[in-house]
Amino acid sequence: MRRLLDFLYEASAWLAALCMVGTLAMVLAGLLNRFRPLPFGGFDAMAGYFVAAAGFLALAHTLKRGDHVRVTVLLHSVGPLQRRILEVLCLTVALGLSAVLAGYAIEMAWTSWVSGRVSLQPDRTALWLPQSAMALGVGVFCVALFDEWCRAIDARPVEVVSHFDLDEA
Repeated sequence: MRRLLDFLYEASAWLAALCMVGTLAMVLAGLLNRFRPLPFGGFDAMAGYFVAAAGFLALAHTLKRGDHVRVTVLLHSVGPLQRRILEVLCLTVALGLSAVLAGYAIEMAWTSWVSGRVSLQPDRTALWLPQSAMALGVGVFCVALFDEWCRAIDARPVEVVSHFDLDEA
């Protein structure tokens, strides 16, 4: 199961990276369009969709690498039991909030797909496409938070690779 979860987080990160490449492609196409008009448009909107997708798809991988903003000073100043309680409490709140956001994102993408909503931009993009990337990213983030919550409940150390050492500060 561990390998499957790690693969899920890695795959989400790779999709985020591909979305960043898509953002670059749309920006470059928009620049090219200024000098030599292309037969289609909507590059600004597509670049925005790619940026949003990259941000949401990278959430889980970023959490597992310890790159999310964390206030570790408080955690290091309390004992092991208090630290565990704080970690479980924070992860519970984060998991609840992200689950609500994931449910909303899934419902929004589903509603857009069923109703056939399209962008108001000239490209008329089907809105369920960028919305489903958001839903997927937040869903994988929920899985990562639940993974960390289970570790905290089992009293196993939360796997966070910190890039900040308190001894250096």
